[in-house]
Amino acid sequence: MTDLSKAGTFQLGDRTVKRMGYGAMQLAGPGVFGPPKDRAGAIAVLRAAVEAGVDHIDTSDFYGPHVTNQIIREALAPYPDDLTIVTKIGAKRGPEGSWELANSPAELRGAVEDNLRNLGLDAMDVVNLRIMFDVHGPAEGSIEAPMTALAELQRAGLVKHIGLSNVTPTQIAEGRGIADIVCVQNQYNIAHRSDDALIDDLAKDGIAYVPFFPLGGFSPLQSETLSAVAAKLGRTPMQVALAWLLQRSPNILLIPGTSSVEHLRENLAAADLALPAEAIAELDRIGTADAG
Repeated sequence: MTDLSKAGTFQLGDRTVKRMGYGAMQLAGPGVFGPPKDRAGAIAVLRAAVEAGVDHIDTSDFYGPHVTNQIIREALAPYPDDLTIVTKIGAKRGPEGSWELANSPAELRGAVEDNLRNLGLDAMDVVNLRIMFDVHGPAEGSIEAPMTALAELQRAGLVKHIGLSNVTPTQIAEGRGIADIVCVQNQYNIAHRSDDALIDDLAKDGIAYVPFFPLGGFSPLQSETLSAVAAKLGRTPMQVALAWLLQRSPNILLIPGTSSVEHLRENLAAADLALPAEAIAELDRIGTADAG
């Protein structure tokens, strides 16, 4: 079994977590909507993740909605003392599964309360405010109103720490003027590297960066290059992509998701994959700072 501690740890608020975690999004049904086809399989994946040493699970009550958090509770409660559960709010699902803005004070409070109820918790370790000016990527606009509402929920004791998702550097600065920010969750991978400078700036301030879609937005040629590097190393493309992220910066925390125990173990095995310098150089060539 892979020793996840080989990838190191990082501080997430008052919690120390291993840098290789697990993202629960794929535990809901198709399109992250409705129940999974195999609920017992979803429970098995969560239990296997914790047994393997995962101590950081990323979720949201709008996965399903409600379904994923209920599965997490069934699988893992009472939770291990060292398990940190991170959720996100700021969106809701329409009746047909659409993603809609939900960031009024009442909606944010309701979302936090839904997370607490479905997870069976009294307070959330970390709540990420998902910004929805553009569903497909960060777009400028003031986040003062929803950040102020979330900070009030923190003062009320429902939220221990605050993070931001789908945000620009300007929005992060605005958010930090209202409350401490412990993590930022944006799309970033070998091919999509527009946050390169941001990651380095956050690292200097001890703020975690949590990339999603580790294989998202690749062109066929970029994918082919990644696959070729993986073949040379005798590893899967996903393992190489995750290992590259771990070596990119010490403040990067990974949350690869899967609904398969086999794929979970494959992903976690990236924690002890040290990429040689020539592989990193080849992979670095696939992405540029202005990609994506």
